[in-house]
Amino acid sequence: MFKPEDFDIIDMHVHPFESSNTLLRHFTQTDNMDDFVREMRKAGVKKFAGSVISLPLRQVDFNEIKRLNRIALQLRDKYPEYIPGIHIHGDYVEESCQELHDMKAEGVKFVGELVPYILGTWEYGSDNALEIFKEAEKLQMPVNLHGGEEHELTRVLTTCPNLNIILAHPGETAEAKQRFDFVSRYKNLYMDISGTGLFRWGMLRYAVDVCGAEKILLGSDMPICSVAMQVYGVLAENLTREECQKIFADNFRYLIGE
Repeated sequence: MFKPEDFDIIDMHVHPFESSNTLLRHFTQTDNMDDFVREMRKAGVKKFAGSVISLPLRQVDFNEIKRLNRIALQLRDKYPEYIPGIHIHGDYVEESCQELHDMKAEGVKFVGELVPYILGTWEYGSDNALEIFKEAEKLQMPVNLHGGEEHELTRVLTTCPNLNIILAHPGETAEAKQRFDFVSRYKNLYMDISGTGLFRWGMLRYAVDVCGAEKILLGSDMPICSVAMQVYGVLAENLTREECQKIFADNFRYLIGE
């Protein structure tokens, strides 16, 4: 079996935090980002990416979106391993498009994970959402989406054929098979393996066979889920070294233009 040190590893789906208000977790491990970073390094992860999310569940205005994005920039400045992902909001089209440009000027290359059920942001296939996605497409900023129905995702994928979408969370067996089939049908659709599902033996081998290794990305959803379980889940599958490296980092680097 391969070891983490054999690879360049990027966890492209995490939720870093700066206080209890932005800390997502199910069990108490730490409320300190220094501990979070140490845990990533212990698992062999060299870089990590994703958005800062506020709690509790609520509707937010655009000032909250901007606040979260600027926390992400502050965390990037403190932790060079962190690649910030940002939020946008379907109720604020003009503001969201401007935010994309402002964040791009700050060196941000990535949107998401977007989590509508927490921030009350939108339906992905709405007219407002499509206007914002078109702007992300122009700026060549891939977007990581929390789930979504096939009909609304199809509208995004076909309206913005040059926007790369990364669908989060394969889910359980039947849902995962359906999602991998869906991912295989669109050149601009990818899947990150965060959350549940990877613990099913052979799921990742199945995903690679259906979609191709170039369509699958490592994500953990830390600190909600364990990064080590995701890393070692990839290593324990029946994958080649080349397939592992694509999943661990190469695919994400390609999507963000590195």
